[in-house]
Amino acid sequence: MIGSITLDIESLLIAYRTKKLKPADVIQDVYRRIAARGNDRVWISLVEEAKAQAAAQTLAANSPDNLPLYGIPFAVKDNIDVASMTTTAACPAYSYTPSKTATVVESLLKAGAILIGKTNLDQFATGLVGMRSPYGACSSVFNNDYISGGSSSGSAVAVAAGLVSFSLGTDTAGSGRVPAAFNNIIGLKPTRGILSTSGVVPACRMLDCVSIFTLNCQDSLRVWQVAKGYDDSDSYSRNVPQTTKAIPSSFCFGVPKPNQLKFFGDTAAAELYEQAIQRLEAMGAKRVEIDFQPFCQAADLLYSGPWVAERLAAIQPFFDSQGDAIHPVVRQIISNGSRYTAVDTFKGFYALEALKQETAKQWEKIDILALPTTGTIYTKAQVEADPINLNTNLGYYTNFVNLMDLCAIALPAGFRDNGLPFGITLIGQAFQDVALCELGDRYHHAR
Repeated sequence: MIGSITLDIESLLIAYRTKKLKPADVIQDVYRRIAARGNDRVWISLVEEAKAQAAAQTLAANSPDNLPLYGIPFAVKDNIDVASMTTTAACPAYSYTPSKTATVVESLLKAGAILIGKTNLDQFATGLVGMRSPYGACSSVFNNDYISGGSSSGSAVAVAAGLVSFSLGTDTAGSGRVPAAFNNIIGLKPTRGILSTSGVVPACRMLDCVSIFTLNCQDSLRVWQVAKGYDDSDSYSRNVPQTTKAIPSSFCFGVPKPNQLKFFGDTAAAELYEQAIQRLEAMGAKRVEIDFQPFCQAADLLYSGPWVAERLAAIQPFFDSQGDAIHPVVRQIISNGSRYTAVDTFKGFYALEALKQETAKQWEKIDILALPTTGTIYTKAQVEADPINLNTNLGYYTNFVNLMDLCAIALPAGFRDNGLPFGITLIGQAFQDVALCELGDRYHHAR
């Protein structure tokens, strides 16, 4: 806190407009906060404070009325390029220094945002735990013994710890939602292609999304509006249609059948999920039980199907020449990509299309899905003992979303008795990003 001002975007913009704060004041305090936390494993590289202050000073010639992110401090995951800053993807041997800034970051800078640094991640964005980095493992801001979630671990913690107003992550299998849940913040996973991935180290290029972490849904929407846009340099870029499907005020939301819900022994999470569902019903929504099985089958394709070969394709020259430099768990996962043939890949495409047709029947009955973001949370020690199976558990409700061309927003949904947060995710069809942010804001305020 700076006096009575928090780092949410609207509060900062009001403080700037009323002359209660200047961007230089905020930047100075941000670097104080970072120093006070010490080595929390959040950052891989920081912008020099003098350089960030220079960016703040240049804003003096402009106005917060003209720049939507005027003086707003932010961070980016270190698989996203910033010119003259090293991109590591959490693998030092892979590091390079780009000459060009990623399109999405450039848009934010032009809108007046001030970059603070690049954040830690599960190496090559492969993992949902935040434990697979040679730069160390972040922790949940609520308990150092528990994982932060990943792969966008540092980006989530930077927001939750009050070090920046927002951050960028990436989300292929849930990396922009799981760490949001474990740190009690908002995680927006946009529709694929709306935010450019040009200048992003690919994980699965066909599925990758740049994601957004914020303190509230209005901030997520504000950043999304600045960051979105068609990009000729991204072959998977898409325009937002002029008309998109609305979510009615009295909406229907899908939940899995009781025997399809998995909480992995976490009874507190099961209770909090039911409370969240009841909260949606109190908003005038209707619960509809759906068959979650085809969504699960699609999720299985991501790591138990040919899409894992796309992770190998993304870094194959490096994998072949310097495989020993890769984190052992990440190397094990990516190496499985060599098992799949072109025939397997086409069979995977066919299976996915069949599952999309099957789930289309579910979407005829509902406006959105409302799922636990994860069924449980784990300690660092638990993940170290069983790194792959527990990671798989965390993807039960997340892995299918990009494969099925859906968008999602992860929301805080209460706390367990032990003080650890629980979250739910609202999932919509492609291009319902704005509607989901607006609905998420209604839910957030209802809490």
